[in-house]
Amino acid sequence: MRRAIVLLSGGLDSATVLAIAREAGYACHALSLDYGQRHKAELVAAARVATSLGAVEHRVMRLGLGDIGGSALTDAAIAVPETASTGIPVTYVPARNTVMLALALAWAEVLGARDIFIGVNAVDYSGYPDCRPEFIAAFEQMANLATRAGVEGAVLRIHAPLQTLSKAGIIQQGVRLGVDYAHTVSCYQADADGRACGVCDACRLRRQGFDEAGIPDPTPYQQSRM
Repeated sequence: MRRAIVLLSGGLDSATVLAIAREAGYACHALSLDYGQRHKAELVAAARVATSLGAVEHRVMRLGLGDIGGSALTDAAIAVPETASTGIPVTYVPARNTVMLALALAWAEVLGARDIFIGVNAVDYSGYPDCRPEFIAAFEQMANLATRAGVEGAVLRIHAPLQTLSKAGIIQQGVRLGVDYAHTVSCYQADADGRACGVCDACRLRRQGFDEAGIPDPTPYQQSRM
């Protein structure tokens, strides 16, 4: 089987991407990043998702993005917004997808994999610049220039299969592929048990997606915030 690296956050989108890669016939090596995020429950969720969707292996790598800060997801002094925002929100983590893709690329070279999957989306996303198709295309070009595999003639591909799907479309595809979304955590400030706040941008998009897909939302919510 062809090998692929799948970036797996433990959220709804990355779980769907893992299912898509598996259906395409890849032996999936799931990579999660402990980058200092406040919602570490997503890493527990990632392990559940990797097991339930048959990943060959699941690794968690540690990053020091929390040492840099600059985001509500990595700096406790910056509050997670609980209302819809415009522009690039404070939940944007500087260079996160760039660094994550770079680490996935390094692991791909070691494994001899030529394919990397990431769950970025340009339709139902929160205004993050590193979720745009232009970024993915530019990173793929860089990957083929900057690696031994690329120089020796291999073609490295960055797959973003959710790029043009709505959140409802993502959920519908995932359900078709057997994703159990009860295993996932999307909330930016989920508690230690993985219960969602229900009011952050990630929760709003997730709930709206289930509503529009006509599928019951399996998310456990913190009742004190509802």
